[in-house]
Amino acid sequence: MSEHSMPLQDLPCLSPRGSMLSQARRMNKRKPKGCLGEGLEMECTPTELIQQWSPLHKHQRLTSKGKENDGNQFVLARRSRRKREPTSYVSWDHLPDELLLRILFYIPLKDLLRMSTVCQRWRRIALDESLWHSVDLEGLTHMGPALQQVLKTGVRMLRCPRSFVEELQFTGTGPLQIVVMDLSSSIIPTASLESIMCHCRQLEYLSLEGLKLSDTIISSLSKNPNMLQLNLSGCSGFSAAALADMLTSCCSIKHLNIAWCDFSNDHVKSVVGSVSSGLTHLNLSGYREGLTLDDVKVLVTRCPHIQTLDLSDSTLLMADCFPVLKPLKDLLHLSLSRCYHIHLAALTDLDKTFPRLSLLDVFGIVNGSHLSSLKKEMPRVSINSRPFSSIARPTPASRPFGHFMWDRKCRLRVQL
Repeated sequence: MSEHSMPLQDLPCLSPRGSMLSQARRMNKRKPKGCLGEGLEMECTPTELIQQWSPLHKHQRLTSKGKENDGNQFVLARRSRRKREPTSYVSWDHLPDELLLRILFYIPLKDLLRMSTVCQRWRRIALDESLWHSVDLEGLTHMGPALQQVLKTGVRMLRCPRSFVEELQFTGTGPLQIVVMDLSSSIIPTASLESIMCHCRQLEYLSLEGLKLSDTIISSLSKNPNMLQLNLSGCSGFSAAALADMLTSCCSIKHLNIAWCDFSNDHVKSVVGSVSSGLTHLNLSGYREGLTLDDVKVLVTRCPHIQTLDLSDSTLLMADCFPVLKPLKDLLHLSLSRCYHIHLAALTDLDKTFPRLSLLDVFGIVNGSHLSSLKKEMPRVSINSRPFSSIARPTPASRPFGHFMWDRKCRLRVQL
């Protein structure tokens, strides 16, 4: 059958499979939207195809809420995209110095030193003196560079007992701001200690226990008139004249521990004759034959407000020292350990001689059953309860652990 005699539905251009409308729709699926011209250039383009290629209104919305639109008109609507809001964040560079200081206040010493190497701004903030108010370097070996840097930060409380300091020459120009310092039992050259002490003017609490000193160091201490507690127990290397000048200048000392030093009789006389009249706690033990009854008389006359007195290991003292000590009306704690010439019978009336006495140390004099008898004779006095003296010591024997000095805890601490 020829093409002209075929039925209408069998013609290729209008058959369901080969119609121009179906072909155009298949081409529309394959071609991008930019190919609009090619689809419209074809012959016999249906009106439906033209309407399909016509552009839609951008802001046209559906007016019907049902599943089908009214009026047999189907409209596609495109919702405009929302702009993404930028992610909010805070840069460290935008934080003010005051806020950074507050954050770094909670940073340990090791991390604080690391942060000081980030940049110049962080170094300036990390080394601010408000962060270095109190530093603990206990037990640190080869501490010279660290100590040099800490002193330059304006530290006010410095704790480094039992530390090793090699040669150090502090080159600061102005005075140091140290108020509380503990260098007890450290290994430090005398020259290095001199370079530090000569810059100190505000010391109030100081412990140099067990160190070798010099007249230069003792003279530097005299430039600290606000000194309240001084511990020089076990020290050596300075003269009696330098000691007398220092004690005369530091007239505010309340607690003084100057026991077991390398002293002669002249040193002892310099102490009892030059110590502050307002002294309340004194440890003058360990001088065996260097401390006499006359020295005790001078001491009592000069310092009538003593509350704690340690005269242990003074072998020349006997029972006749009690009438000499009687003017000390405020005496609360008396230590006479190993004063072997004092007999037990002379101790039984001490609670009457000193009405406020509450602590008595007589180690080496009274033992065993005699101690029990003495406790019955003086029930309100605690006897031999304090084997170690805590006068002017930064860390008393009752608190051997913990990083405290004079009941103050350092914030920055080296963790070994």
